[in-house]
Amino acid sequence: QVQLVESGGGLVQAGGSLRLSCAVSGSILKVGTMGWYRQAPGKQRDLVASITREGRTNYADSVKGRFTISRENAKNTVYLQMNSLKPEDTAVYYCNADIVDLRASIKSQWGKGTLVTVSS
Repeated sequence: QVQLVESGGGLVQAGGSLRLSCAVSGSILKVGTMGWYRQAPGKQRDLVASITREGRTNYADSVKGRFTISRENAKNTVYLQMNSLKPEDTAVYYCNADIVDLRASIKSQWGKGTLVTVSS
C-alpha cells in the first residue's frame, strides 16, 4: 500500500521558519510531480508549490521568495522550507504526489496533512 507521510508542522511565531517533509513509501515504480497544498479553516485547498521529477518548480504568488520546495528522488521525498512565516500561512499543509505504480499506472495521491500555525 502506498503512503505519503508528512512531518514538520507545528507552532511558530511570525517571522520564523519551518521545514516540512513528505516521504512516499510502498511498492512503486517512481514518483512524478510532487507538491504541497494548504487549506485554511473555511477555505478551499490551494497549491503552495510543486516540483517535477526534473526539478522544475512552481509557486503560489503568496509564497514566492519565502518558501522553497525541493526533493530527493532517491528517497521519494519532497521538502518545503518555509521562511518569514506570516499568520496568514496558518493552515493544514497536504503533500500530493503523482505515483507511478508497478503496472505503470499513474495516480495522484494525498498525505493526511500536517498543521502549521503561525502566531502573531
